[in-house]
Formats: sequence, C-alpha cells, structure tokens
Amino acid sequence: MHSLINHLNQLQELVLIRDEHRSTGDGSHMERLNDSIDELTEKLPNEVRSLYQRLYKKDHLVMAPMYNGCCSICGMRLPVSMVQAVRQCKTVSNCPSCARMLFEESDAPQWVGETPSRSTPRKSGISRFSNASLMLPDMPGTNAADAITALAQLMEDQGFVSNAPKLIESALEREAILSTAMDTGIAFPHVRGVEGGGLTLAMGTLKDDLIFDEAGTKVRIVFFMTIPTAVSAFYLRLMSGLTATLLKEQNREALLSAESPEQLWKALSKATRYAVK
Repeated sequence: MHSLINHLNQLQELVLIRDEHRSTGDGSHMERLNDSIDELTEKLPNEVRSLYQRLYKKDHLVMAPMYNGCCSICGMRLPVSMVQAVRQCKTVSNCPSCARMLFEESDAPQWVGETPSRSTPRKSGISRFSNASLMLPDMPGTNAADAITALAQLMEDQGFVSNAPKLIESALEREAILSTAMDTGIAFPHVRGVEGGGLTLAMGTLKDDLIFDEAGTKVRIVFFMTIPTAVSAFYLRLMSGLTATLLKEQNREALLSAESPEQLWKALSKATRYAVK
C-alpha cells in the first residue's frame, strides 16, 4: 500500500507541475507532462483509478496529508480509528469531509514558526509570507543545489521550518522533473506539503550568473518557497504576481543592487506592493 500512496503522490505532483507550467511557462513541456500523467494514471489499479478520476474532476488536489490528526486540506479532525488506519496504511482511507485520499509522511518537513495571536495586526502583501530575516543578498553558490541549500538552511536557522536536508532533497527532486528557472533570470524552487503553518518565502540574489539547470538557464534571483498543500492554488497566483513584477528590469535591478537583508527586503516589498496582495 505504501508504494500505491507514493504512486498517487507522484501523480498529483505531476498534475500540479502541469498547472504551474500552464500558468507561468511557455507550454513547451505540456505534451511531455500530459504523457507522464496519462502513463501513471493507467498504471493505477482499476478501483483506485476510478476513485482518483472522480476526485480529480472536483479538484486537482486528490491526496491530503494528515497533519496532527487532521486532514490538512479541509481541516477536519479525524476519528482516532481513522488516524490509526492512515498510519498503518493497509487500505486507502478517505477524509470523511472532503473525500480526499489521506496519507502521512512521517519525515516530512514541518512549519515550526510562531502562530500569530488574534491580537496581532493582520499583515498585507509580501510580508504575509516573508520578512527581512529570510533575505540573502550576494548568496554563495554556482548551481541550483547550492542556491536551494543556502535558502532552505536559512529558513531552518531562522526558525520557520524543520528538516532542511529533506527540504533540499525534495526541492531538487522537483527541479529534476521540470526546471523552475525562467529566461528573465529568476527561479522559483519550492517544496509542497510543508504543513503546520502558512506559505513561507525566502529569497537570494547573486552577483554573477548561476547556471540553474541542464538547459543552461542563467539565474541571479532565486525565490525558495515552502507550501502547505491546501494553498497550492494560491501559490500559482503568488508566483504569477512575482513573475509579472520582475518582468520590469528596474525591479530586478533594485533587488540585485541591495547589499543587506534589510535593503533587499525593502526593495522586494516596494516592487511587489501592487502585484502581491
């Protein structure tokens, strides 16, 4: 059963990558992604494939991580018997509320930052997801692994997420499927399924070009994000807003000229004040 859950999670990740590519890519990899999705779907057992397809018609998020005894997507507190069934992983368990297929990944990174109190003023714009402590101007590195490692470690060091090594591994696996680097010199590596809090964003800049993928795409601005499964759709809107903002050369130059985390944060906040709500 564990192998079936892994298979379903791989399938869901490919579907979400296709959604990302449709939103922000040029469509050049759509055929390859469609073929891979069709191939994985056909390999599912008949009964599971029928269930998957019924759920997929409602929402592209078919798999739901169980976190702290709850469905991480709809938030329903699960009966103790179901929590045990999900952990034992002998059969496919469906959330009683949203019907998604539940699973638990025991070594998954988790969000460990402080939860704002009700009296804390609501943040707006990019400050909902990041702050100056997650900015890394002139970061070290010559390839994607170096950049992702630096930003994932920064997130852990600043007390936002756990298990930086697992974050790095997952982000590189995601990049191996389809690079997140863009011709504008920006890359968006990310890890989905970091539950327990909100979407978190770290950003680094480089003085010199970094070759981010096998295609030789040159990058000097790297956003690294950890994404709770439930906000996968919102992540697409955020990435679209950041992409639109940084199409403007003056905004990219403002980020690249920053010499301290505070300056970089100020430049990012200013550049995204209209595009990220």
